[in-house]
Amino acid sequence: MGAPGPAEAPATAVERPKPLHDPDPYSTPPYGEPGPWAPAPPVQHPATTPAHGTTVQQGTQGTQGPGVPSPAAAPAPGTTAPAAPPEPGATTTMVAPRTAAPAPPPAHSANGTHTTSAAPSPAPASYGNAAPPPYADGQHSVAPPYSGGSQPTPPLAPHPYADGSQPPPPAHLDASRPSTPAAPYTDSSQPPFADAPQGASQAPRDPWGNYDPWSASGSLQQNGAGVDDRARRRKRGMKILVLGAVLIALVSGGVGGAVGAYLERNGGVGEVELPQAGGGTTGRAPDSVAGIAASALPSVVTLHVSGSDAQGTGTGFVLDKRGHILTNNHVVEPAGDDGEITVTFSGGETADASLVGRDSGYDLAVVKVSGVDGLKPLPLGNSDDVRVGDPVVAIGAPFDLANTVTSGIISAKERPITAGGDGGDRSDVSYVDALQTDAPINPGNSGGPLVDVNARVIGINSAIRSAGSSESDGGQAGSIGLGFAIPINQGKRVAEELINTGKATHPVIGVTLDMDYSGDGARVGDDSDGTVKEGGPADRAGIRAGDVITAVDGQRVHSGDELIVKVRAHRPGDRLELTVQRDGGEQKVTLTLGSSDGG
Repeated sequence: MGAPGPAEAPATAVERPKPLHDPDPYSTPPYGEPGPWAPAPPVQHPATTPAHGTTVQQGTQGTQGPGVPSPAAAPAPGTTAPAAPPEPGATTTMVAPRTAAPAPPPAHSANGTHTTSAAPSPAPASYGNAAPPPYADGQHSVAPPYSGGSQPTPPLAPHPYADGSQPPPPAHLDASRPSTPAAPYTDSSQPPFADAPQGASQAPRDPWGNYDPWSASGSLQQNGAGVDDRARRRKRGMKILVLGAVLIALVSGGVGGAVGAYLERNGGVGEVELPQAGGGTTGRAPDSVAGIAASALPSVVTLHVSGSDAQGTGTGFVLDKRGHILTNNHVVEPAGDDGEITVTFSGGETADASLVGRDSGYDLAVVKVSGVDGLKPLPLGNSDDVRVGDPVVAIGAPFDLANTVTSGIISAKERPITAGGDGGDRSDVSYVDALQTDAPINPGNSGGPLVDVNARVIGINSAIRSAGSSESDGGQAGSIGLGFAIPINQGKRVAEELINTGKATHPVIGVTLDMDYSGDGARVGDDSDGTVKEGGPADRAGIRAGDVITAVDGQRVHSGDELIVKVRAHRPGDRLELTVQRDGGEQKVTLTLGSSDGG
């Protein structure tokens, strides 16, 4: 046989598998070669799928499956890998092997490992049916992944060790792989791939072989996301801070509103301390209600009366330093001749009192306390000077509530009032030409003073007009704003007579009135009744039985009670002008009032 000539180009080239992704010009793992920072991890390759129409050898000794070579011992450095025996009947063309160039000295990498320059790979033996090299110059370059060849794959990295030894196993070897890499081929008679043509040497390292589509790592396709730089991170941080501040403000506002509403509804927490105004003026004007009360109260007393058959409570006021106290007759009446009268002063001091005198016609009485020092008499005013509308203050013990002060005005004057009459013979009826007031007066106020703005007595509270009282519970009616007081001018005269003589005198005209007369005026009784007292004031003035008296000193009278009230408003000896109707005519007569002892 002659010397082996150059291998003839086969009719058709064997098509290599194309990578699934575009080549990476920057050799970024896992597409390119591993970087200098770590050795490339081992990659599991699936079985190579042959081109259509290529015969695939079945697994033999030294192979792991169809088309997958088994590990074999690496050839020694500087030697050529033995060629596999050709298949029977195949035409073989031998190619002269290339001599290996001496290895360059090792170089040190940044991580402390040494590397060597890549040694030229021995020229592979060419078989007759082997595929030609991808390039005409026979360089160990990977065929372009595309037919156009516009993006050639960078050359393979040189072998890291010049002496042909294997690198240490990586730290993350798969447990299914052997701990140390084995030689490329265990049997020199087998080609690198079962389906490769006979006589072909080991193909150059394909950078696309490092790609493992079945590996655990995810896809490294570019998704177009922008690179996060410092400005963008700062902007994102500012947004987060603003949103956080807004959220905190909203939460704080809600919590504050809820707490404020709770505190407003429940009045806060802890102990409650109510606000209070500072100290005001302590002084009061003398003519104010407070000033009048302060001046009059020390002179007002409360009377508790008890007798064998009844008891009661009323009010009185001090007349002089000798201990005389003026009150109403109906207040002391329950005591009778042997009852007890107790006086309680405004300061709480008590003392026993004795009856000086009383008069049922005027409803007045005087009692006296002994052995009491520091008495303050209440000054007396002039009831004739009172005008309707003048302010007044009533002081008393309504329903036994001592030192009660009420205020009002004078509502009317010379109001004829009668009270009593429980005896049946009208001997106990009192006739009062009263002052009317709207100052509240209630049971228990009887006998108390009615004072003006100067704290001077102008009347003695004596009676009230009420809407009715409850008979079932034994209660007493209260005030409806109609109270009546005996004018102090009349009270003064009666009190002086009671203190001096023990009795009060009544002015009279010397007639007996027909109390059943229903016409207008006061009618004198018939002659048969002896109604005109012989030699009395009326007889001397020419008044006859059956005459009707219609006015006293020009003031109209409408009944017998009113005539009595008008007469008793004067003193004995006073002169009166009466208007009399007789036989359809009217005439005026003048008389001088007489006197009678009061009962």
